[in-house]
Formats: sequence, structure tokens, C-alpha cells
Amino acid sequence: MFQAEPGGRIRNAGLFGSVQNRRLKGHSQMKSLAFGITSLGLCLAVAPSALAQKAPPIAGPAAAVEQPWPEAWFEVFKLAPGKQEAFIRRIARADEVAKAGGQPPIQIFVHEDGADWDVLLFKPVRDVKPTPAQEAAMAAKRKELGMESGPAYFLAIRETIASHTDTKAYGPITSGQWLAKLDAWRAEHPAAGK
Repeated sequence: MFQAEPGGRIRNAGLFGSVQNRRLKGHSQMKSLAFGITSLGLCLAVAPSALAQKAPPIAGPAAAVEQPWPEAWFEVFKLAPGKQEAFIRRIARADEVAKAGGQPPIQIFVHEDGADWDVLLFKPVRDVKPTPAQEAAMAAKRKELGMESGPAYFLAIRETIASHTDTKAYGPITSGQWLAKLDAWRAEHPAAGK
């Protein structure tokens, strides 16, 4: 699970320990990506301070059902050989553009050990869209940096990517919050459980 290293640093050794992680290299890429997402989920559960956007406080089971849960996108990348730095520099430039418009940076997790992936991006879903003034500021910054946009951006960044998957998830939430929502649904739909 987690291993303590010298100096008190905690390292994720995966669900089955570092020996099992090395065995995963022979498994399919999708299993490895799923394992990476699962490992990250454990890290996020242990270190919620890593999240820029915290889950709203939920007082009890009724509140857990009524309040919308936070959502986030996770993107997992296996990068083309020798392209890790170029990919991360592109993300850094995108962060400069976002900053010009008052938007938060993309949070990245860089592979250290375990499953077969290189970079994971964490992007909380925001309810607030950029204003026209913010959009204009970001467009000006993109032009200043000489960045591509639209289809040209996606063609250029794909030169750095070997494979990519993404998923949208609820969270961070607790197991109790999820179960409270399920139990409330079942209470409202008693015939569905038969």
C-alpha cells in the first residue's frame, strides 16, 4: 500500500506492493492505466490537501444527498519516447494562458513507480465559465506565447503522446456520502430493489 521512506516521506507502493507493480508490466495497457488511477485515488484520499478545490462540507446524510458532489476529470498519459519534458512544458504554457484569465493551473502528477503511465492531469470541474474579458486575456496570452489553438493545438500536443485516457469522477467524497445517496434513492424507489 504505502511505504515510509527515510525522512518520513510516504510513497505509494500500489495495492499489492512494489513487487506486484513490476509484474504489471506484462498486463494490458488498460489494466495498467486503471491501476494508476486506483493508486492515485488512494493518494488523494490520504492527502486531500493536494487538491486545489476542496469538497463542500457536508453536515450529515441528508445534506450528502441534497448537495451536488464536486466533479473532476482525470487524464492519464503515456508519453511518446523522449517527449515528457515537451509535454510538461506545453502544460506549463497552458497554465500561463489560464493565469492570464484568472483561471487555476492544471494539477499534474508525474509517475514515480508502478503502473505504466507517465503523467496524470487532475482538473476539477468548475461551474463558473470565463467571462468575455477573461477569454480575451487568455487569447492575447496565447498569441503572445505563439501557442496553437483549436485543432492545431491538439495536433501539436498529440506529437508528444503515445496513449491517453480520461474519466470524469465524483469527488473527493466519502464512502458514507456515496452510500447515503444510494440509500436515499432506494428509499424513494422501493420497487426497484425487488
